[in-house]
Amino acid sequence: MTTITGDLNSSLEFLKLLAHELRWQLLAALAVGDWRVQELVERVGRPMNLVSYHLAQMRRMSLVQERRSSADARDVYYSLDLERMRDLYAASGAALHPLLGDCAPMPQSAPAALPVRVLFLCTHNSARSQMAEALLRQLGGPAVEVFSAGTEVSAVHPLAIAAMAGLGIDIGGQRSKHLDEFRGQSFDAIITVCDRVREECPVFPGDPAQIHWSFADPAAVTGDPATQQQAFTETARQLGMRVRHVLPVLVRSSPR
Repeated sequence: MTTITGDLNSSLEFLKLLAHELRWQLLAALAVGDWRVQELVERVGRPMNLVSYHLAQMRRMSLVQERRSSADARDVYYSLDLERMRDLYAASGAALHPLLGDCAPMPQSAPAALPVRVLFLCTHNSARSQMAEALLRQLGGPAVEVFSAGTEVSAVHPLAIAAMAGLGIDIGGQRSKHLDEFRGQSFDAIITVCDRVREECPVFPGDPAQIHWSFADPAAVTGDPATQQQAFTETARQLGMRVRHVLPVLVRSSPR
């Protein structure tokens, strides 16, 4: 009985957190992309101190995380831990009845009439955007046309190739591309995966959805080879989680 009571109390705390209108609005904004606090203030139309207070409430439950911008350290990006959110939902259902805690696999999205066109951007188009491109292509199949580019051209990082090989995906044949190759093309979504390129992102025709994921550059991690490879492996894992969750949103919201 103690365990059941404890589970119910924990679930009640979680559900009460979600029940607040402003916190729900903040979670809705963070469900697809990452935002700076000033941007969240503009989206919800509430004072900065109030928004900061409710973000702190959600951070205490580890639903929301913060990370300093790699472009401007004075800025902080907030992101929603989608996996923890899903786990807490399942645990809350299970606290009422075991069958309510079963989380069915995320349904596969039916292909749109035309493929959803997505462009991933980062600075060098060497790691984060390359891995995200390959992950969305594999998971989206015929429902997507996906590309990646950077504000500077380099080469696909060998540790990114190794990290993706660990997931059974070969990106050895991909190449680094400058975003100028895609200027004038229409996309349904532009997803920036580094803070610097988000601030330099050009305007594309058709008013595509602008989504930002604040990822640190795994190539900036120093240490022995195993430490460096782990940084790429973890980035690939987190990108996979983001891609799995954004895919149904992209397909559902596409005007195509």
